[in-house]
Amino acid sequence: MVHSVIGTIYLNVANLERLAAFYQDIIGLQVHRREGQTLHLGAGSDDLLVLTETPGGKRVPNTTGLYHFAILVPSRLDLARSLKHIAETHTPLQGLSDHFVSEAIYLADPEGNGIEIYRDRPASGWFKDGNLHMGTVAMDVDGVLGELDRQDENAAWTGLPPDTVMGHIHLHVASVRESEVFYRDLLGFDVMLNMGSATFMSVNRYHHHIGANTWAGRVPPPQGALGLDKYVIHLSGSDQLNAILTRLDQANVPVEESGAGYRVADPSYNPIVLTAPANKA
Repeated sequence: MVHSVIGTIYLNVANLERLAAFYQDIIGLQVHRREGQTLHLGAGSDDLLVLTETPGGKRVPNTTGLYHFAILVPSRLDLARSLKHIAETHTPLQGLSDHFVSEAIYLADPEGNGIEIYRDRPASGWFKDGNLHMGTVAMDVDGVLGELDRQDENAAWTGLPPDTVMGHIHLHVASVRESEVFYRDLLGFDVMLNMGSATFMSVNRYHHHIGANTWAGRVPPPQGALGLDKYVIHLSGSDQLNAILTRLDQANVPVEESGAGYRVADPSYNPIVLTAPANKA
């Protein structure tokens, strides 16, 4: 299992009850706790998703923000269980893809927030001639669902397994170049693949923890809009955190300290909370 670099995703939503039902009944998350109009969801360990009902909030199209968040399940069998459940509940899909490094299910919640559920292929096959071999072809659906037959799988749906993590996040941004400069030079991510209108970045040679593309709008949404409120990046420790904070200060990037860590925005105004073990919420 990959180290969980991307942590909790925070969304502002219009109808908390509707989304709470969707994420439990369709995606398979559990309610960890509720605080007023804020709901914390996960697979039993850390929070993966936090939803806050935002009265009067509007969804503004063609802006920067969330393209999708990506839930990483431990195995192909777990992916097959999710796909079978989604099919049995007649939930609309946006795509079923094989990215060579992973296999992925794409869909959206009832308010249009993009979701990916995926499993990684073995890391030994991610690179060819030193370059990341990542692309998109159709998923072998029969092969994925065949995992259920091989396991004689007739068990009732029980949701996502406990060791499910947030594998990556993919953002709409105003500029790929500016995003690479920020995430690479200031936050310490490596650019794994640049496709011109999209970039994929990671640490520790993972295929990607952060994707960024210019396929939608290039202006930020107004304050209080529905969609992405912020997302968490987990750092390895206080030394790494302090080095990043120094670079951000030298680049005159505003940083706000909070109980959950240090809040900063990328050049497209996507809000991030940086945490390290010593100060993780």
